[in-house]
Amino acid sequence: MAAVRPATGSDAEAIARIYNQGIEERSSTFETEPRTPADVASWLASADRLPVLVAEDGEVRGWSRVLAYSDRAAYSGVGEVSVYVDSAARGRGLGRALLEALEQRARELEYWKLVGKLFTDNAASAALVERCGWRTVGLHLRHGRLDGEWRDVTLVEKAL
Repeated sequence: MAAVRPATGSDAEAIARIYNQGIEERSSTFETEPRTPADVASWLASADRLPVLVAEDGEVRGWSRVLAYSDRAAYSGVGEVSVYVDSAARGRGLGRALLEALEQRARELEYWKLVGKLFTDNAASAALVERCGWRTVGLHLRHGRLDGEWRDVTLVEKAL
């Protein structure tokens, strides 16, 4: 089984590669431009409050991160979550390991809630959050366009 640990600068290339798979697949993000290791390095600069974790078994197989939900002080304990697993390593429990470890790290950082937005047709992510005790709280219709088509997103949350 892969070990989950905080990401370091040496993980930036692998994290970008895995994220770029998700961007290319068009199933998890509205992003369309590939990310570079330098982009990921900027995430790591804020990892003390916005943690980035990786799952590895000799090489990085997936990553998770907390993003700021809002810059308003009232929401300082709410974070938005991303989890990505290398396409060749899916179905092995890495997503769950990453999400559960990220939830624990968020508790340590005194977050009180985590939220996520999932494309409505992303069955794997929906199953993951359900297995981890998240709840569906709503639906954003026509939340954004991807390749010229409107996409809806399901809103999920977990109180910590």
